[in-house]
Amino acid sequence: MALGRAFSVAVRGLDGDIVEIEADITAGLPGVHLVGLPDAALQESRDRVRAAITNCGNTWPMSRLTLALSPATLPKTGSLYDIALACAVLSAERTKSWGRLEKTVLLGELALDGRIRPVRGVLPAVLAAKRQGWPAIVVPLPNLAEASLVDGIEVLGVGDLRLLHQWLDSGTGLAGRVATPTPEDQPIADLADVVGQSQARFAVEVAAAGAHHLMLTGPPGVGKTMLAQRLPSLLPDLTDDEALEVTAIHSVAGLLSERVPLVTRPPLIAPHHSSSVAALVGGGSGLARPGAISRAHRGVLFLDECAEIRISALEALRT
Repeated sequence: MALGRAFSVAVRGLDGDIVEIEADITAGLPGVHLVGLPDAALQESRDRVRAAITNCGNTWPMSRLTLALSPATLPKTGSLYDIALACAVLSAERTKSWGRLEKTVLLGELALDGRIRPVRGVLPAVLAAKRQGWPAIVVPLPNLAEASLVDGIEVLGVGDLRLLHQWLDSGTGLAGRVATPTPEDQPIADLADVVGQSQARFAVEVAAAGAHHLMLTGPPGVGKTMLAQRLPSLLPDLTDDEALEVTAIHSVAGLLSERVPLVTRPPLIAPHHSSSVAALVGGGSGLARPGAISRAHRGVLFLDECAEIRISALEALRT
């Protein structure tokens, strides 16, 4: 009997829980048994992990393999557990486990050739690992800039399972924390573009100053949409805490740029009037995607042609 262990994070909204992954190799017919409330994507990780391990030159145990994810009562969703599962299996195959695995949280999806793909929700996962006192976390290389936004925890990036295996053996081979890139100066629609409409401009300025709701009515072509699109330009930049909060929401939604991962300006979200309730409030199975309302947090939610929006969608705004 051989036992290996690794750790990952289960992301739930903007929170996360540490998940312990155990790999147990025992005598019996060859087979992989995954337990601990895995969803369909996680069930499929058995094939991805096996292919990645063998294609990287390692051996797969030709006996009964049980993979347990704890706590067992917590639903596990998504593919971010792949590299933790692979490391648990590799550790079980060794005569001596890696000490680094006991102090490191692992996040990432595996390709069949061993490459490590980016995943959603890395920023909330890193924040959860830091809150629970973990000293280090390994993330996919494309998510490294996003993970580097969090101080107080060692952040490492990996692009291939072979390099991760090398790091577990020798402590070298992984990319370290990267400096937070300077946000690009994005073109901002300026209220100075609006000619006339002095009363409407004043209403927009008051709404921006006091964080008030605003309803603009009038015939087509008088500038309602133009005014609403320029409201965010009157708002100040997000503070550090606000920027991290908004960025975490966009991380779960999978909308962050690898080059400039930090959201520093209040977002403007303008869903189409035919949007469903789920598109507005979010949801979905597994790692739920934030809706337009959540993505507009600390910014502006612009509902153009609100009279055309279905009643059920408008009622969802009450909650």
